[in-house]
Amino acid sequence: MRDARRTESFGVVVVGGGQAGLAMGYHLQRLGLEFVILDAAARVGQSWREHWDSLRLFTPARYDCLPGMPFPAAANSFPTKDEMADYLEEYARRFALPVRSQTRANRVARDGDRYLVECGDAIFRTTEVVIATGAHAIASIPGLAAEVDTEVLQLHAQDYRNPAQLRPGPVLVVGAGNSGAEIAMEAAAAGHETWLAGRTVGHIPSRAYAFGGRIFWLIANHVVSRRHPLGRRLLAKMASRGGPLIRLTIDDVTASRVQLASRVEGVSQGRPRLADGRVVAANSIVWCTGFSQDFSWIDAGLVEAPGFHLVGMPFQYKLASAFVGGVGSDAGRIARRISAARKRRGRANHLPALSSSHEKVTPGKAL
Repeated sequence: MRDARRTESFGVVVVGGGQAGLAMGYHLQRLGLEFVILDAAARVGQSWREHWDSLRLFTPARYDCLPGMPFPAAANSFPTKDEMADYLEEYARRFALPVRSQTRANRVARDGDRYLVECGDAIFRTTEVVIATGAHAIASIPGLAAEVDTEVLQLHAQDYRNPAQLRPGPVLVVGAGNSGAEIAMEAAAAGHETWLAGRTVGHIPSRAYAFGGRIFWLIANHVVSRRHPLGRRLLAKMASRGGPLIRLTIDDVTASRVQLASRVEGVSQGRPRLADGRVVAANSIVWCTGFSQDFSWIDAGLVEAPGFHLVGMPFQYKLASAFVGGVGSDAGRIARRISAARKRRGRANHLPALSSSHEKVTPGKAL
C-alpha cells in the first residue's frame, strides 16, 4: 500500500527548535546549506516558558546569547526563563530560520544513504540529520514513588510552577542539585517546613564568578572539557553525582530554614523513609531527580551512521555544551564539518529549494 504522507526533502534536517536547534540553523544558514528545523512545540521557546515561575538562568546575560545576537539585558543580570523564551523567539524571527512548529518527530530511520524523519502526516528525507532535542525528555521519578500514600501531593520539577501548588504543611524536596535547592528555598520562604533530601553535590566557588563571571565561563568552556585531562575527570564525576550548585552554596540553603536530609531509600506507612531511618511526614513531595534521555524514536544503530549528528547534549564537548551561550560553538563545529564533507564530494554549497521527494538531495558525510 502506498504511503499517503506528504514527503519533503532537505539537505539537512534539524530535529528540535530550542537553543541548540536555532544555533545549528544559524551556522547552517551562514554556510549556505539548505535545511529545515522541526519543533514539536507551538511556539519557539516554549520549553523555557514551562519551567517554574521564578527560574533564572545560572549564567549572566553576557553569556546567555546565541551566535550573532547579544542578549538584550544588562551584562551582569540573570535573565528570567520568560526573557530567555522571548529571546529565542526573536532570534528565530531575526534570522528568518525555517522552523516548522507543531511538527513532532516520531521516528528517525535509515533508508539507503538517506534518513527518513517521520512526523505525523509528513516525512522529511535528508542525507544529514541533526538531533537537537537535548537530554531533558523524560522525567526521572524513583519507582518507590508509587508506594507513597495517595494523600501526598507528588510533583516532578518539570510540573512545579510555584509554592501555591503545594499542599499546606511540610514539604520534601528530593534531589539536592540546583533545581532542588532553589525549589526548597522557595517552599521555605512561602512558610512551609521544608526538607531537602539527597547527597550534596558541592558548589562552584564564589571566586569563579569574579570579573562578571568571566572566570566561570573560561572554566566551563576550556577547563571542564573533554580535551582537558582534569576536565575529563570532573565530567565523569559530575555525570555520576550531578552538577555542582551554581550561584548557591549549601549554607545558603540552610540559612533559608531548609532542613537537610539523607537520601530517600524507601517508603514506610505511605511516607518517604530516609537512609538514616527517619520517616518524613510530608504532605507534598517535589521530585528534583532529573531527566533521562529518550531516543526510543530513533532506530537502533544510527548514532554511528554517516550523516547522523547530535548537538546540545550535556558534556558533549564541555560543561557549557548544554548552556545557551555554549551550544553555539558546538553547533558551528558540526555545521562546518557537514559543509566540508559536502565540498570534498564536489557538491555545490548553494542548492535550490527542495519540496518533493522526486528532487535531488545533496549527500553529506558523518562527523
